[in-house]
Amino acid sequence: MESAQTYKAPPIGTLNWSGEFRATFWLAGPLALANLLQMLTYSIDVIFIARLGEEPLAASQLVMAVFGLIVWALASLTAAVAPVISAELGSNPNAVRPVRRAVRMALWLAVFSGAVGMALAFLTIPIMRWTGQDEALIPIAFPYLAVVVFSLIPMVVGNVLRTYVSTLGRPIFATAITAVGIGVNAAGNYALIFGNWGMPRLELVGAGIATIITTCVTMLIYIAAIRFDKKLHRYRIFGRWWRPDWQRLLEILRIGTPIALTVIAEAGIFGAAAFLMGKFGAAQLAGHTIALQLAALAFQIPFGVGQAVTIRVGYYYGARDLVGIKRAGWAGMAMGTGFMAMTALAMVVIPQALISIYVDINAPKNAALVGFALQYLIWAAAFQLVDGVQAVAAGSLRGLQDTRVPMWLAVFSYWVPGIGVAIGLGFYTPLAGIGVWIGLATGLAFAAVLLTWRWMARDQLGLTRRA
Repeated sequence: MESAQTYKAPPIGTLNWSGEFRATFWLAGPLALANLLQMLTYSIDVIFIARLGEEPLAASQLVMAVFGLIVWALASLTAAVAPVISAELGSNPNAVRPVRRAVRMALWLAVFSGAVGMALAFLTIPIMRWTGQDEALIPIAFPYLAVVVFSLIPMVVGNVLRTYVSTLGRPIFATAITAVGIGVNAAGNYALIFGNWGMPRLELVGAGIATIITTCVTMLIYIAAIRFDKKLHRYRIFGRWWRPDWQRLLEILRIGTPIALTVIAEAGIFGAAAFLMGKFGAAQLAGHTIALQLAALAFQIPFGVGQAVTIRVGYYYGARDLVGIKRAGWAGMAMGTGFMAMTALAMVVIPQALISIYVDINAPKNAALVGFALQYLIWAAAFQLVDGVQAVAAGSLRGLQDTRVPMWLAVFSYWVPGIGVAIGLGFYTPLAGIGVWIGLATGLAFAAVLLTWRWMARDQLGLTRRA
C-alpha cells in the first residue's frame, strides 16, 4: 500500500478502481487535513476576536471579506504550478530542470502579485463606505487592515512551497507545518489581543501581528523542510533564483489566471454576502460569520480532495492515459461528495454544539447572534453536497489544464443566479439573511451541475488530448 510518505509520481500504469481510491486517499488525506488546520488557524482568530464583542468581530469580518478574497485569488494563481509540474513528471519522472524552473517562476509570481495584492487590500475602507456599512466599524477595521496586509507575501510564498512539496509526494509536510502554524497563531493571539504574558493589549491590531508572525514562521519551516529532505532538495528550487524563464511564467499565468478569477467569483460572492448581511445589522453579520466559518471548515475536505485530484489527473494527463484520467476524477468526486453528506447531517443534528465552538451560546449578549447562526446553518447544510461536487469537478478539470471555460461557468453561476437570488430574496422579501443564504446555495448548485457536465464531456471536447 502506498503511504503519504512513500507516494511517488508518476503512477506506474493505470491503477484499478480500488488502487486509485487508495492513491487519491493517501494524497488527499494530508492535503485535506492541512486545509482543515489552515482553516482552524483562521477560526482561532474568530474565536479570540469574538470575545472582544460584536463590533470588532463584524469589523474583522469585513476586512477579511476583501483581504481573504485577495489571498485566495493569489494562492490559486500561483498554485497553478501543480498541474504544470505534475504533467511534467507524468511525461518524464526525471524532469528536474522543468520542475525547478516552474517552481522558481511561481515564487517570482508570488512576490510580485503579493505586492499588488497589498495595495488592493486598502480598497476595503472605500468598499465599506460604498456599501453603506456602519461608520463606527471603519476606525476599528482600518488599524487591523494596515497590519494584516504585511502577511500577504509570506502567505502566498508559503502556499507555493506547500504546493511543491505536495506534488512531489510529501503532502504530510503540509499537514505538520500547518499544525505548527496553529500553535504559533493561538499563542500570538492570546498574548497580543488580550495583553497576556507581559505583552501589551492590542486587540484587533494584535490579531494582525499574530497573523504576520504565523505566516513568516510557516514559510521558513517550509524552506528548511525542502532543504533537508533529500527528494525535495534534489530539484534545488532556490538555485539561481534570479534567472527568469518567461515561457514557464507565461504558462503558469495562462493556467492560473482563470483559476484565480474563478476563486474571485466564488469567494467574491461570499464576501459580497458579508456586505449584504452588514445591511441587516451587526448581530446578523456576526451570526452569518459563525455559520460561514463552519461551512468553510467543512469545505476544506473536498477542497483537499480537489487538490489531490488535480495532481492525480495531471500525472495521467502527462502520461496520456485516458483510463487513468477517468478513474482519478471520479474517485475524487465520490470521496468529496461522501464527506460533505456527513457534514451536512452534523449541521442539522448538532447545530448548537457546532456554534458553541466559537461563542458561549448561553450568554445573554450572544442570544441574537446564536439565533441567526442556527437559522443560517440549515442552509449551510443544504449546499454542502453541491459545494463538494463543484470543488472536485473544478480540480479534475485543472488537472487537464482546462481552466478558462470553467472560469466562465463559475462566474455565471455565482454572479447571475447566485447573487441575483441573494439580492432578490434578501432585500425584496421578508427572508432577509435567509434569502442571502438561499442565493449562495443556488450559485453553488449551478456551478456543480455545469462543471460536472464539462468533466463528463471531457473526451468529446478534446480536453484529454495533450500535444
